[in-house]
Amino acid sequence: MSEYSKKVRSALDAAVSAIGGQPRDGQIEMAEAVANALSDRHHLLVQAGTGTGKSLAYLVPALVHGKKVLVATATLALQRQLIERDLPKIKGALEKELNRDISFAIYKGVGNYVCLQKMNNAPDDPETQAVLEISSLESDAKRLRAWAQSAGASGDRDDAPDVDRRVWAANSVSGRECMGADDCPSGSKCFAALAKAKAQTADIVVTNHTLLAIEIVDSHPILPERDAIILDEAHEFMDRTTQAVTEELTAARVSRAANMARKHMPGKATDAFAKAAEKFAAAINDYADDLKADPAKAGRLDKLPSQLEAPLRAVKEAVTSINALIAADAEIIDPNTMAERARVKGALNEINQTCTKLLKPGHTHVLWFEPTYSTLYLAPLAVSDVLRGNLLTQTPVIATSATLTVGKSFDAIAKNIGFVIAGKNDEENEEEESEEDEKAMMDPANLQILDVGSPFDFANQGMLYLPKDLPEPGRDGPSKEALTELGELIEAAGGRTLALFSSWRGVEMADEHLRNVLAELKIPIITQRRGDAVGPLVDKFAKDERSILLGTISLWQGIDVPGPACTLVAIDRIPFPRPDEPVLSARAAEADAAGGSGFMQISLPRAALLLAQGTGRLIRSLDDRGVVAILDSRIVNKRYGSILLNSMPPFWRTNDGEVIKEALRRLDAQYLEKKD
Repeated sequence: MSEYSKKVRSALDAAVSAIGGQPRDGQIEMAEAVANALSDRHHLLVQAGTGTGKSLAYLVPALVHGKKVLVATATLALQRQLIERDLPKIKGALEKELNRDISFAIYKGVGNYVCLQKMNNAPDDPETQAVLEISSLESDAKRLRAWAQSAGASGDRDDAPDVDRRVWAANSVSGRECMGADDCPSGSKCFAALAKAKAQTADIVVTNHTLLAIEIVDSHPILPERDAIILDEAHEFMDRTTQAVTEELTAARVSRAANMARKHMPGKATDAFAKAAEKFAAAINDYADDLKADPAKAGRLDKLPSQLEAPLRAVKEAVTSINALIAADAEIIDPNTMAERARVKGALNEINQTCTKLLKPGHTHVLWFEPTYSTLYLAPLAVSDVLRGNLLTQTPVIATSATLTVGKSFDAIAKNIGFVIAGKNDEENEEEESEEDEKAMMDPANLQILDVGSPFDFANQGMLYLPKDLPEPGRDGPSKEALTELGELIEAAGGRTLALFSSWRGVEMADEHLRNVLAELKIPIITQRRGDAVGPLVDKFAKDERSILLGTISLWQGIDVPGPACTLVAIDRIPFPRPDEPVLSARAAEADAAGGSGFMQISLPRAALLLAQGTGRLIRSLDDRGVVAILDSRIVNKRYGSILLNSMPPFWRTNDGEVIKEALRRLDAQYLEKKD
């Protein structure tokens, strides 16, 4: 064992003791693999099952090595866990072990912080004026201002008082609208600049997938420099990258830019922009009404609809004229006026960029229109090439999650992130890589792949119920038989159920059915509604052991409720992508056109990872016991079912409902006995 490896083992022991934990074989194996990746400068793809303690397995080697490491997560919950729980708990022990100070910081996008310049010049800002015209929002605005001016305020939205989103928007700016702390009159006190300065010097910087994705795709530095990147919750990174770089345009966004321009630069050019914005709003609303009347027209578009093309061109031309005036006006010296102009220019540039791309979408992008919110979207068909070129050639990347394999294979996730797997790429790709590698610091094929398992004994701790005689799910939501089965399972479990659905329709049907059949049992039913924050729902569910929580996709991942509150996880159907989901259906069609299978290459891997995440909600500690019930007979009756089953924890499996219900009744009785 090398000296570095010995130091990592010793530091890991100290960190585990500091959090009151026990050494785990998988955690030690992962920590050693991370240490090797950092030391030898290669990439690492590591699946670490629930209970491994993967955050310490990557944080400790990074701190021992002295590398500046960027940790990017998909969820706010994990960011908070790292910054508020894990790192503070191990800081003292590791400082003693390593005999040096350790620092860490969180960094978010500029829009997550109060903009003092905008707040201090509120009367001149159209957004603020609009907020102040609504009396109910005025108190929110005052509370936010009082907090931002209080001693020690971070300016961070997550620490701020809970205010209406319109109030937050009136007191914050996007990255493009920010003029930069060096030029801003409030720059010395700027919350975003202070957070970034702290992050620049920290050993560990925690951020989100979205910010990292924007930096990678734009090839423009947003985040601090680093020696290595750790992608936690890596199974979500491709989707988050796609979302981060998806262009979207609404009439409201164009109108906002027009109002800003007119307020700060009155004249013929901004009047023309305001008229163009009105015509665009009318055209997009008419198009939305047309689609609502004829839903068959919805879905992916080959090009911009003809009735939207001329209004969009007029918007782009008006924006170009105003930008030319801004560039020509060099006489402004007042810093607040300069800041206002910077915001106008930023908003206009965003509109201009989006319009340019929408007018020429090309075959590399997917264009679609969403009629409910009258929004045009443009997303890249693939992001793996840009991730390979702008991420994997720069620094070692350690990608980890509890769920990275599809049918025990890492190929799908490796391809999505942009890694090159030896012998599995076509000749054209290999040619491109060899040319790229001559210039690159890192080789995307220099990859170690590892599965460290889980400390949990899934076969003895959990049962997987696979009823094979239920009707296959249809478009109209769960069948009557599936809902009946769900009600009987919940009754046997005495509540204690997380029920996961692949659609809002499923949630609504289950809510109606269960409130009827469980009425006499006094089991509290917590139902997720559109727009609900996940955190409060989960807290309520965890506090009442007899309750059940019904929810859709946002509850399939990142929910951690150990103990008797969650002994049954019920899943209504295999979470295949919807056929009308534009990006995934386009990717599947591309795979089919290339002679492959869109179902096997796109739809099935996506469903497998989400199903693995959903089933992973059951066993969260060494003491947990329970049942996962998948109420979709296709998983046992279709050939592809084995791939899905091999992507999940290895629970003991049965098709016998009576065996399962009896096991749930026994568990319920045990928990009630312990409580008494």
